[in-house]
Amino acid sequence: MYSRLVVRLQPAPGQSSLEFLRLAGDPLRWQLLRELARSDRRVQELTGLTGRPQNLVSYHLGQLRSAGLVSARRSSADGRDAYYRVDLPKFGTLLAETGRAVHPGLQLTAGVAGGASGPPGVVVARLLFLCTGNSARSQMAEALAVARSQGRVAAASAGSHPKPLHANTVRVMRERGIDLGSRRSKRLSLFAARQFDHVITLCDKVREVCPEFPGHPGYIHWSVPDPAAIGDDDEATLPVFRQTADDVETRVTYLLAGLGTLPGRGPS
Repeated sequence: MYSRLVVRLQPAPGQSSLEFLRLAGDPLRWQLLRELARSDRRVQELTGLTGRPQNLVSYHLGQLRSAGLVSARRSSADGRDAYYRVDLPKFGTLLAETGRAVHPGLQLTAGVAGGASGPPGVVVARLLFLCTGNSARSQMAEALAVARSQGRVAAASAGSHPKPLHANTVRVMRERGIDLGSRRSKRLSLFAARQFDHVITLCDKVREVCPEFPGHPGYIHWSVPDPAAIGDDDEATLPVFRQTADDVETRVTYLLAGLGTLPGRGPS
């Protein structure tokens, strides 16, 4: 009886970084990544933004999805459609690994840089977060934006069909050191005449009915599922609320960094 010697070939040093550069280096894929870094988008929107045919855009989105840089979820407004988003933390990790592969002295930080402009409490951006019920997602985003920016942003939230603040929203925010016990849900129409620098929709349904706000704010969409939609039992839905809070906090952190309102973390 013969024994077989199995030789497992290890990838060449830097091979994964080379593959990442090849993937992101395509001009169209790079443009798609940049657009999705700003806002979740549907294929039809991406074809309009890039000026390329839908079959080509879909092909390159498939390449990015296979690499784990982009993901998609069905729209809660139209189940036949899907929203695409970019995984910014993974993108940052790959960039850091690529730097180290070129030279170990290139210690890029896989994370979000700080460096806020202005002292704490001085408002430099006005944000409005919207979802349908204003009972979970937009409330989380409003509270996190104010807390994590140390008051450098003025944030508000509202819903197209407000519902009472969900008990699990209060619970998961308390776990993050933020007390929402006195918060109440608000109707979108209360803010229709106010000016904001950015209006962020966290719900596919509310995006479809979002009005035009005065002052031409920047519009951003985050396609975040409603954590309360899976059931009525608070204990059963608590893990989903925690996942939603993690997702919203990651998105808020990158938004604040892009606005220059994220305080520096200092040396590690």
